Amino acid sequence: MKQLVQDFKSGDLLVADVPAPVVAPGEVLVRNAFSLVSAGTERSTVEMGQASLLGKARKRPDLAKQVLNTLKHEGLAATVRKIQSRLDQWKALGYATAGAVIEVGEGVTDFAPGDRVACAGQDRASHAEIVSVPQHLCAKIPEGVALEHAAFTTLGAIALHGVRQADVRLGETVAVIGLGLVGQLAAQLLKASGCRVLGVDLNDDACVLARECGCDVAVVDDAERAAAQLTDGFGVDAVVITASSPTNAPLELAAKIARDRARVVVVGAVKMELPRDDFYRKELELRLSRSYGPGRYDPVYEDKGVDYPVGYVRWTEQRNMEAFLRLIADGKINLSPLVTHKFPIADALRAYDLITGTKPEHFVGVLLEYPAVPSAVSEPRSTLDAPRTAIALGVIGAGNYAQGVLLPLFQSNKDVAFQTVCTATGAKAEKARTKFGFQTATTDWRAVVADKNVNTVLVATRHDLHAEIVRAALRAGKTVFCEKPLCLRAEELDAILKTVAETGNARLMVGFNRRFAPFASRVRSLAPPLVMRYRVSAGVLPPGHWANDPSVGGGRVLGEVCHFIDFLQFAAQSRPVSVFAQGFGAENIQVTMRFANGSVGAVDYFTVADASLGKEHFEAFGGGASVVVDDFSDKGQPEQIRNMIAAVKSGGAMPIPLEEIVASTRATLAALESQRTGRAVEVAA
Repeated sequence: MKQLVQDFKSGDLLVADVPAPVVAPGEVLVRNAFSLVSAGTERSTVEMGQASLLGKARKRPDLAKQVLNTLKHEGLAATVRKIQSRLDQWKALGYATAGAVIEVGEGVTDFAPGDRVACAGQDRASHAEIVSVPQHLCAKIPEGVALEHAAFTTLGAIALHGVRQADVRLGETVAVIGLGLVGQLAAQLLKASGCRVLGVDLNDDACVLARECGCDVAVVDDAERAAAQLTDGFGVDAVVITASSPTNAPLELAAKIARDRARVVVVGAVKMELPRDDFYRKELELRLSRSYGPGRYDPVYEDKGVDYPVGYVRWTEQRNMEAFLRLIADGKINLSPLVTHKFPIADALRAYDLITGTKPEHFVGVLLEYPAVPSAVSEPRSTLDAPRTAIALGVIGAGNYAQGVLLPLFQSNKDVAFQTVCTATGAKAEKARTKFGFQTATTDWRAVVADKNVNTVLVATRHDLHAEIVRAALRAGKTVFCEKPLCLRAEELDAILKTVAETGNARLMVGFNRRFAPFASRVRSLAPPLVMRYRVSAGVLPPGHWANDPSVGGGRVLGEVCHFIDFLQFAAQSRPVSVFAQGFGAENIQVTMRFANGSVGAVDYFTVADASLGKEHFEAFGGGASVVVDDFSDKGQPEQIRNMIAAVKSGGAMPIPLEEIVASTRATLAALESQRTGRAVEVAA
């Protein structure tokens, strides 16, 4: 299928042939008919991608700070690799579409194939022929509403939530500052709410259009005079700012035209240095409007499909979308004058010439149109110079770690051929294919497992999928490299072991790379029993990060502490027999372990230290000798991959014995159980 993407490294826009998505549980697969270009948001995204490295840092100082922290802890080479990997990506564009449902995922009951729906969401409702969208970001289109008008629903919900935040009453006078597309929609929504509307914009064409669509007054300048005339000198009851501006001018104007104790709602991207004197003297109330409404940015609502009770949250983002569609159906919103341009998806770059000003021309609503039958994906050509058959690698999951660390290590070995790559989105899959020279790309991990040309599968997805994919790949007779953790629950581990027993295929490797670090052999030279301590000062994950979601990432104990638990087992040269864990929050834990040969060890994993503290520190004592290692840079990945490739090539034993993988996994699960119960937990042999 065709999809519009931006190469974030070069800034170039392209309409690419990419694999169509596979519907996921809780999602709806939709064949798009139209998508709407959001000029303000998408222009900013494109400009960000086209900026220099310094320009990107200036636009995103939060990311620049992360780079400095990485440089401090991991060194220049590792930092450069991470930056290059993260920049060398395709960015999906668009977040407002309308089309027909093709298929629904497990757990979806409100939609069925054939339903006409409007869809929302960045990286979800993209400019693509087919999209897979969470059910709460979809809304059914009423009879009589044209699909091209339904594509306005996402921006309509943004405007509607801004109007709701303004808390307008029948008969009030409201100003809309900024008469771009969202401003035009907000003005019409306010008129439908029984308000008088003053529109303000720097562009005269925008003011003319607003008046044609029902705005009482729309002016380019002298807004204070217009507000006074419209309100008998009192000032407007509320101001909705839908402008995009790097200056404070919209807020300053809002304060001047508002009456005493009015509401000022910021919807657009404007500078927010409050003119305190005006806000203070009038006791103005400042409110912000968060995108489409309640539920936005909440993964429990958007991704997991858990709705807010209507009695407590009347207008969620989905219910705002539905309300906007009903207003279109009832004739309360007139979208025809707002549609100024339509382009077929194949000519999508012409639309971006408009919104970026490359070819100046007046525009308001710019639509991309899709064929009734999606384009076939062109057969990809191999970029490999010659076939290499020792390892035919299929990769499932190509995120930052896979692309920045694992794939370059596999790629550098002449015995590895990159066969196929799978990610959840077609754009990422196709970019990874072209970047690393895979033969094919897909969005269906089952296709990788079923590929007879693949003999080795790398699993680097989010953690909740690991166990299922590992079992399927083992059943298919593949050698499996699973990035840690192997699984999230004891029953998943038991199921994997059952698969191994049933198939006789025990060719399984887990990415416990610390045991392959250069200093590891020195630790093994110590005579047990040992006393060990592994200190890890980790960075804090952003709120809502998937890794801390118990059902998706499993939390940092399963996702990261497992590394260090495994290393203690490796260093002790003995299996763990008991674990005790205690801590606070999701990211601060101390794990103490006892081993069968009498060794003891502890892992201190925390996020509360000063940023200047080194990330990892290990020390071990035994037999009258000691090993102390502080903040090392080589975490063992290169040697781990070399050992893995050698094992596959020779058909010999896997680099980590299966019983040690199982022991480390059981000990990690025991740490979680101990933290929950407050008691030491025995680890099964």
